[in-house]
Amino acid sequence: MSDPGGSTTAIKRACDACHRRKVKCIGDGTRPCRNCTAAGLTCTFNAIPQKKGPKGSRAKVISELRETQRQTQLVAAQMQDLPPQSAPYLPRSGLVSVEMITLCVDYYFLHLYPTQPILHRVKVGETIGRMETDVEAYCLVMSLCAYMMIQPNLVLPPGAFDGLEVAPQSSYQLGQMLLHETLRVRKCYDYVETPTIWTIITSFFIFGSHFCLDKHNTAWFHLREATTLAQILGMHDESAYRSVDVVESSRRRRLYWLLFVTERSYALQKHRPLTLQATINVPTLDDDPSETAQLNGFIHLVNLFRPFDDTFLGVWNKSKTGCTTQYLAQLQQQLSDALPTYLNSTESQAVDLRCSQQWLRTMVWQLSISHGFLSSVAAENAMSFTFPIEVARDLVLEASQFSQQAMEVHGIGLIEKLFDVACTLTDVMSCVPYDQNNFDYSPRDYLNQLMCIISGLRGGQEKYAPLLLAKIHESMPSMPMPGYTFANVPTTLPTEEIYDGSQEHSSGPSSSNSTPFGSPPLSTPATFGFRGMDFRSAPTSAGFGPAMPNNVQYADLAGPPQVHYYQDLALHGYPGTAVKYEDDG
Repeated sequence: MSDPGGSTTAIKRACDACHRRKVKCIGDGTRPCRNCTAAGLTCTFNAIPQKKGPKGSRAKVISELRETQRQTQLVAAQMQDLPPQSAPYLPRSGLVSVEMITLCVDYYFLHLYPTQPILHRVKVGETIGRMETDVEAYCLVMSLCAYMMIQPNLVLPPGAFDGLEVAPQSSYQLGQMLLHETLRVRKCYDYVETPTIWTIITSFFIFGSHFCLDKHNTAWFHLREATTLAQILGMHDESAYRSVDVVESSRRRRLYWLLFVTERSYALQKHRPLTLQATINVPTLDDDPSETAQLNGFIHLVNLFRPFDDTFLGVWNKSKTGCTTQYLAQLQQQLSDALPTYLNSTESQAVDLRCSQQWLRTMVWQLSISHGFLSSVAAENAMSFTFPIEVARDLVLEASQFSQQAMEVHGIGLIEKLFDVACTLTDVMSCVPYDQNNFDYSPRDYLNQLMCIISGLRGGQEKYAPLLLAKIHESMPSMPMPGYTFANVPTTLPTEEIYDGSQEHSSGPSSSNSTPFGSPPLSTPATFGFRGMDFRSAPTSAGFGPAMPNNVQYADLAGPPQVHYYQDLALHGYPGTAVKYEDDG
């Protein structure tokens, strides 16, 4: 410490660093001492005095001290990332009730399980019981409830929010609160270093929630997080399934293929690369002997997406070349033959399969026209300019067989596929002449049906129907649209060109100079007004196609089996007997 005369003396005991370096510790009565300050070291007095003797060079000692202190600080930072034993993750109380959790779990197994069969009801019940002590269990249940509530068709009963500390305005808002809670708690522990099957499913539910919220970059991040965690667990290796029990093995295998299908669908929509490959066996109907649900539809869905490998996505994303007419024609044939006429599946599975099939046919056709492979005299109809009219016809016919509830259970993903097909049909109608005699009904009729279906689905009326109307007005301004008005539609609506190409439309037999067909970006603002009318009851018989029923209703999710509200939309009938599907319940 300092004396009255102002001279500086060494303190009675040298600090650890000065003692280790064998230098005089100048402290001025305070810490840190001058030497530690100059060397950038922590000034401590923790060391136990050792015997005297040679200690090596001072430069070497400083390096050793710095490394030791760096490692100590690193360990301390890692310990801070671990949840304390007494309060592992501090969940928010009163955010969701047991009754609400039960409702979400029941909704999943009743409506989503046929197309996403990755959970086991008994194990989910056990997981709910561990929520207060197991952070993985807590995040899984919270993410599941968030995913269910953000879905556009989940309706909670009256009084569902009673007893909650923070009463939300809707199930949609509560779903977002639960999503934020899941993400908050996940930051409290290192789930990446030691992932489990619950970790992957939680990431998938977070992806699905952000997809429904139209946050596609965040959704893609969490989907890739799920696929990466699956690879960390070795789920891409067939041998990894031999060391777990039957229930665990079956759910892991289904989860891998669900991620496989989802990644391909999203990669096509958003032009992303792939990570998962078809390296394990496809699920079988008897992979879990205790299973009572129908899995035929899920297996068909896997096989429907299997041909879309790195080769196709590489050409699709313009990272590869060498695509041929024969390759795309063969792929179209595979898609046409992929599904049987009669689907031994639930109705919700059939919706996903039929709509995905027609959407994939449209995507392959878009790739064909971008490479100049189409012709007005093509031997295969799939390689002709008018093929999207056939696709739209098949899609409208198939959609007419389904109940509204079975379609709405797939949420925004299904609406986007219908929207893509309708936009492609609009582009074809605007620039490709067609012979009315070749069709039982005109392409306008099919476009009208697609418009009515999209606008009648929850999640479609507010966003996708207005965008489709704007697309139609921009492509065919003279086309009559009875029941709708366009107040401020711009002369040219920005379009999202999926492929680069010439802006000149070809009138010859080749598509090499054709404009690539794309859909308007979903962020395009709605710049038109409506005359205070409901899409579902819009008059459509005045020159725009067959009259549509004006009594379309939303199905009661908790009620008895529904009538097929779209049955009256059918333009054709299936040959032979009517197609029937098993009840999802």
